[in-house]
Formats: sequence, C-alpha cells, structure tokens
Amino acid sequence: MASVILDRKRKKRLEQGHPWIYANEIASVDGECEPGDLVSVLSHTGQFLACGYMNPKSQIAVRIVSYSPLEHMDRDFFADKFRQAIQLRSRFVGEATGYRLIYGEADFLPGLVVDRFADVLVVQVLSLGMERRKSIIVDTLAELLQPRGIYERSDVPVRELEGLEQTKGTLYGECPRFVEIIENGLRIEVDIEQGQKTGYFFDQRENREAIGKLMNGWGARSGIRLVVDESSGRPVPVNANGKEVTFPYWDGASVLECFSHTGSFTLNACRLGAKKVTCLDISEHAIDSARRNVELNGFGDRVEFVVADAFDYLRAHVKGLDERKMRAQAGQSGGKVDTSKPVGAEGRTWDVVILDPPAFAKTKSAVDGALRGYKDINLHAMKLVNEGGFLVTASCSYHVRSEAFLETILAAAADARKVLRLIEFRGAGKDHPHILGVDEGDYLKFAIFEVRSR
Repeated sequence: MASVILDRKRKKRLEQGHPWIYANEIASVDGECEPGDLVSVLSHTGQFLACGYMNPKSQIAVRIVSYSPLEHMDRDFFADKFRQAIQLRSRFVGEATGYRLIYGEADFLPGLVVDRFADVLVVQVLSLGMERRKSIIVDTLAELLQPRGIYERSDVPVRELEGLEQTKGTLYGECPRFVEIIENGLRIEVDIEQGQKTGYFFDQRENREAIGKLMNGWGARSGIRLVVDESSGRPVPVNANGKEVTFPYWDGASVLECFSHTGSFTLNACRLGAKKVTCLDISEHAIDSARRNVELNGFGDRVEFVVADAFDYLRAHVKGLDERKMRAQAGQSGGKVDTSKPVGAEGRTWDVVILDPPAFAKTKSAVDGALRGYKDINLHAMKLVNEGGFLVTASCSYHVRSEAFLETILAAAADARKVLRLIEFRGAGKDHPHILGVDEGDYLKFAIFEVRSR
C-alpha cells in the first residue's frame, strides 16, 4: 500500500476529526497507487495517522475511512459501517419509515449517501473511491436490509470534480418511481426519480415538528372565545356575535410556506392545527407533489396552492399591503382616494410565514449575493407577518455561516422596522449527525422569530 506523507506546515485538521486531505497538504507519495486505491496517511515524521482512498485528480486528494490500518474496503468493512449507522438511526428516528441512513463523512463513509424510503433505498455516490466499490456497497445493503429495490441518484455535478459522469437508475430489485413513507405521523409520497436530490429532504424532520407551538392560539384575534354551554357543560367556541363556531380549526394559524417542494411544512402545519395554509413553489412538479401529499392526508380543504417565484410573490403582497395602508390613511385624513384602480388580491398577511429556500450560495464567491437574497426575502416576509406572529426561516448554504445569517436577518428587520425575538435556533436532524471539527457538516440554519413592529 502506498503512503501519503503530509506537509509539516499543514493545519492539524486531520487530528481534529476532519476526514479530508487536500492536495496542497501532501508533501510526497511513497509507492504506486491507482486512483481510488487505499493509502496510508503519515505525518511528516512518519507517524501513522489514518487510512483513506486517494484520487490525485481531485482537490480532495484523500478521504479518510479509518484511523487504524486497513487493507481492504470489502464486504465486512461496509457491513460494519452500515450496522453502526442502522443502530444510530434506530435510536433516534422513532416511527419514521424514511430517513438518511448513511450521511457520508459523518458516518465515516465519505462520498456515500444512502436514504431509506420504506423498503426502497436511494444511494448517491459522490467520489471515485466509492464508485469503484459500488457493487460491494449495493450487495452489502441488499444483504443486510433486504430492500425491494436500490435506486441510484448520482445525477449531481459534484461527481464531475472527481472525474465521474452523472448517472441514475435502478441498481437492484424493483424501484417504483413513487414511494410512500411515514414521517411525523404523515403519509408522504416521494418521487425518487425526479424529486430534488434523492427525492426528499430528511434534514428538516425535527424542525417541521418544531412549528407545532405556532399553529394554535389565534382564535381570540378573530373575536372567538370559549364559553361553557349550559346544556352540555362543555366549553364551546363562540364568535363576537355569540354564535357557536363549528369550524374545528378556529384557533389555528394562517400560514404561508414558500419554497414548498413536496409541501412538508404545509403538511405538518395542517397536522398541528393550522386554519389555512398557502403552499407556494416556483416548480409545477413540486406543487403537484405537494398537492398529492395534501390530499393523501385529507388536508385539501385547508390548503391553497400557488405556482410562483417566492421573491415576486412576497414583493407583490408587500406592495399591495402598502397600497391598502395608503388608501386607509388617506380616507381617515379626509384626503382623496383614487377608487378607479382596484386594489387587487395582493396585500395579504399571515400569522406564520415559512421560508425554506434552496442553497443560495454553493461556493464561497457566491456568499455576498446569497446574503442579499436572504435579506430581500426575509425583509419582505416579515412585513407580511401579522403583529406578534412568527417568521420561520432557514438557510442550507454551508458557506453562509450562522453569524452571517443572523446578522442578515437583523439588518432586514431594521429596514422593515421590525423587532424580532428569537424563539428557537436549530440545525439538521438527528439522522444528519455532525462531526465536531468538520465545518462542512454544519450547514443548516433554522430559526423561529416572533415579529413585532417598532
């Protein structure tokens, strides 16, 4: 086995648990190796540090798979890693039938992602070292988990950095395009062939559950109160006119979910008591998926679907809101109001606005533009939150660090003349563990803010 000798001036990231060795950290290579072969990693003094597979064509020259000597990444190697991952997920995912089973570096299998969708597995192979061992990976997964099928979604540009072509298709068994899973007690249909990434985003599972406390407690704003019925002795909701309210979700929030994808936040909002949800995405395919999931769970009477660009939609409603305020102020002051132009449907507000956009910054050079995008969309969103309501906002851009994200939200609040109270700040779910020292794994930011005017 060849040995990679590291430069003496390198940063000690490897000793802190980081599994990547960059090409510029290597002083020399002792011995011959083919791309994808295992190599020993030594310090400049010759001390053994780890073992990993090498790809001299990639900027990430070595990816660590073991901190003890390793001769082969064979069936026993993968079976041991898979069992450890299964054990961890069984402890934390509860009754969910869909979850991330293998999360690359965080499961000590860099370059490999495996998502479980009930009895179908979807794999994503991102590196040359794992590509060379794909048949072993598939055979071991099939033996251990006995799935109905294993489908590959390696149709991602990052493979090209490893000298690999993008690819997707069935690797084992039978793989239907649509697979149903259970998450947070909800039935969710996943399109493993055409859905984003591997078909579904598991990293927000716990965050979707966290919006539950926001979904109730809004009836009083509409003048609804509970009164004890004399005949039955039970409390019943009545409106300002004293009439009983029969709508079961009278105390629920009005919710806007932007960038809905499969409608996961919409589904959880309905399950947790929302009165009405507006589900928005720019993609017709995404909205079709969301609509099927809403109907699957019996929430169709509480959800409206909108196909639109979220930026344009929010701006239009802020503009409509401003126009309504101007007309109202003019009317109160006795000024002239131009009624020849209809106000239109824009100008709505919601109790809860949820923003879960795709990554705005996929490279470090894109950070400034991403921050402008985050500021723009959050500024307009918080203007559409009813007084004392909540802004739920997220960023999955690794290059946008938590501090920069929160500073951007603060700047947006200042421009919108809003005061935000941070209720909760969260990251990815428990099936997406994060190795301390590997900053790349700390990518998801999820915040819940109460919104007030100043």
